[in-house]
Amino acid sequence: MSWLEHTVQIEVAAAVDRVWALWSDLEKMPLWMKWIESVVITPEDPTLSRWTLATGNWHFSWRSRICRQVKHQIIQWESVDGLPNRGAIRFYDRQGSTIVKLSVAYAIPGVLGQIMDRLFLGRVVESTLQADLERFREYAQRMQPTQVS
Repeated sequence: MSWLEHTVQIEVAAAVDRVWALWSDLEKMPLWMKWIESVVITPEDPTLSRWTLATGNWHFSWRSRICRQVKHQIIQWESVDGLPNRGAIRFYDRQGSTIVKLSVAYAIPGVLGQIMDRLFLGRVVESTLQADLERFREYAQRMQPTQVS
């Protein structure tokens, strides 16, 4: 397996506590992440969640575990079954705005992954992740502080 990794970031004109509260509500992620069809938190263990990715005719599902979480700073995860992936979302407080930096890595079988990444996959994934962050920024900036739970 080859691991491909992509990192994108954006500045959100909102305080870090608001940005953190919105992002850490994982079940709302399909609102801004184009390929994420659903996220369901496991009631017995809130560090576990079931993710479904859908793009075109492709559907993938996996369970993910939050392996590190520092409030207002980082949420780090890795899949425990299904589509092999891992990553982190980091938050940098800029006193009134927040830098959001997303790193995602996923495994693709050996040579196939290297060829696909060179041809198009890397650019498609990275541009989609950047667009996801832009949608998140719009979402976070239009949410009033009283709407954030």
